[in-house]
Amino acid sequence: MTALKNFFKERKFNILGSAIAIALMWLVWITAYYSVGNKLIVPSFTETAVCFFKNFASAEFWAALGGSLLRTLLAFLVSLLLAAVCAAGASLSKTVKAVLKPIITFVRVLPTLAVSLIILKLVQGDRSVSPAIVTFLVLFPAIYAQLIAEAEGLDGGLAEMARVYNISRRDRLFKIYLPHMLPATLSQCGANISLGLKVTVSAEVLVNTAKGLGGMLQESSLAAETAQLAALTVSAVIAGLLLDIAFSQLKRLTRKWC
Repeated sequence: MTALKNFFKERKFNILGSAIAIALMWLVWITAYYSVGNKLIVPSFTETAVCFFKNFASAEFWAALGGSLLRTLLAFLVSLLLAAVCAAGASLSKTVKAVLKPIITFVRVLPTLAVSLIILKLVQGDRSVSPAIVTFLVLFPAIYAQLIAEAEGLDGGLAEMARVYNISRRDRLFKIYLPHMLPATLSQCGANISLGLKVTVSAEVLVNTAKGLGGMLQESSLAAETAQLAALTVSAVIAGLLLDIAFSQLKRLTRKWC
């Protein structure tokens, strides 16, 4: 009981702020609904809530949610591993860093939605693969930039000392660079994964992925089911928030590194 009280005491301002934000968004929704006066444009809150809870009993919804989450997590893991390898190489070699810079820049500026259509053709119409690749193209340069920023923030004297004392590149990587780079990066996992889910769902909408939230959103849009469309959007937002909160707790595991 004491632990619960301490939890709310430490986070009372965050909880209060979240409650106010939710209330404001609800008021905006209600205002828009009565101002527009057209359910095909702005659905009622009640109808949306009914659709939202009805989805919990739908096997199609859970399959779609699971498909979107699986693509997001797969793209995130591949992005994290590849970004860590590239950042490690860039930290140890200026040549590697110089070679990677234009490649990372190119990937970062790619128009992802247009690329998703190209990828769809390359994978011969497999609508489940394209969203994952697009999500990777967004997350990889972002995570790489986070890792490089942490590496560049390393105490210059420490890096110079490692070179002076001829510490091997392996030891520099695993005993100096990675312990410095990973804690901050892991603490951003929640934000990166929630961003990945948003990109995944957007790509699924574009290519109309069958087993994905994006595919369900596309179907609801074509059928003019605005209440269901809003309910699925709310579901995607809540899933992203829960992922952000859950994976952000990884920062507790990184305290040993600091």
